[in-house]
Amino acid sequence: MTVPPVLRLRGAAFTYPGGAGVSGLQLDISPGEAVALIGPNGAGKSTLLKGILGLVPKTAGTIELGGARGAAPAPIGRIGSAHAASGMIAFLPQSAELDPDFPISLEQVVMQGRYRGLGLFRWPGRADGAAVRHALETVGLAELARRPFGELSGGQRQRGLLARALASEPALLLLDEPFNGLDQANRDALVDTIRTLKTRGVAVLVSTHDLELARLVCDTVVLVNGTQLASGPVDEVLTLGNVQECFEGLEVELDEHTLVVPGHEGH
Repeated sequence: MTVPPVLRLRGAAFTYPGGAGVSGLQLDISPGEAVALIGPNGAGKSTLLKGILGLVPKTAGTIELGGARGAAPAPIGRIGSAHAASGMIAFLPQSAELDPDFPISLEQVVMQGRYRGLGLFRWPGRADGAAVRHALETVGLAELARRPFGELSGGQRQRGLLARALASEPALLLLDEPFNGLDQANRDALVDTIRTLKTRGVAVLVSTHDLELARLVCDTVVLVNGTQLASGPVDEVLTLGNVQECFEGLEVELDEHTLVVPGHEGH
């Protein structure tokens, strides 16, 4: 029996009211598959992720989530989106909106990922607590559950926010440049987390400029620069010619341990 994709895009375009956006998107993401979204600054990577969430209007093509066809879902937590409200999609943005000085524990931060499933007038129960513990174990921070969030390192806070996203038990996880600014230990922990999620059948779409990451944990690569330029298996897409076309005008190095344009950050 063929398992339907978690996400399917056909000729999709997402465009801001001012005209900037990304178009020509053809993509299937299956359960347990990790897809790297690669392109230069302003290429439309973040726009695509926000389009999937319904934060940027879909202006062409179709999007299907879990077999449900139609417009992109409303933002997570907004009433009217069955996919978002049920926790089907989780999102880890580039920058956290949570003030590290706010007096709250890591465990309480992660519990926030369960709130949209609780509804009004219901307190977290055993299942919610178990989901939080499981999410913290997945990112390797279970022993720090009671630690004040502001006392964690930057990399640990990033993993804690990932645990918050995972606490909703999503089918599709969207990651926007999750490796920016991480030291090697937190980077390795995040790589291990993505591998674990794949074995559990979670689909992952990660925006990154890191070719090494794509090779380590991703099955598929999509190159974008305003429009989709190429997509397919990592070894077939990450060729010097394709990457040079995508990063036109920028210095490109390509080997098994190289970042595209060191220090480059995608948007």
